Amino acid sequence: MTTFERPKTRLWTCDEYHRASELGLFGPDERLELLEGEIITKVSPQSKPHAQSIVLTAEALRRLFSEGYHIREEKPLVLTDRSEPEPDIVVVRGTSRQSPDHPTPATAVLVVEVSESTLTFDRTEKAVAYARSGIAEYWIVNLRARCLEVHRDPGPVQAEETGYRSKQTLAEDGEIAPLEKPGYRVAVADLLPLIGNSPR
Repeated sequence: MTTFERPKTRLWTCDEYHRASELGLFGPDERLELLEGEIITKVSPQSKPHAQSIVLTAEALRRLFSEGYHIREEKPLVLTDRSEPEPDIVVVRGTSRQSPDHPTPATAVLVVEVSESTLTFDRTEKAVAYARSGIAEYWIVNLRARCLEVHRDPGPVQAEETGYRSKQTLAEDGEIAPLEKPGYRVAVADLLPLIGNSPR
């Protein structure tokens, strides 16, 4: 019986990824991110509910993280030398002037993905990448079910696998206190677009 070996994938480093961009190897309108060495094409264009949810979530988090933090929307987050995704929202310690470089897991206190068509990817590959790098708290704003999925406690979940050991789903009428701000609560409804703009 003949066995076939799966072809190996050529993985990129962050430096190679940036160099390729500088050389014009990617189109000006391409929405890309680097995850675990692979270049991922992001969904484009965004739906109206997706775009509105990013704005609403950023506004809600800015009310909580007003001093000593800043909010980045769809900007690079350096996880490792082979992972530089562009989450929908990252809450970062320090002001934007104090933190001119892209944030890392050492300064990123909360990562949020607004998810519609990429829900499975955000729950699996994205969650694993964030957990492996030590991101303490990861939220998925689930537009399809109109809920918030909260992932915490990164670490081993199975033999040789890393993930989030605490997962909680909050309904639209629920509230959540971020780990970094345990005395403050965010209403899940404040993160979701109006019903008329919902994909449901």
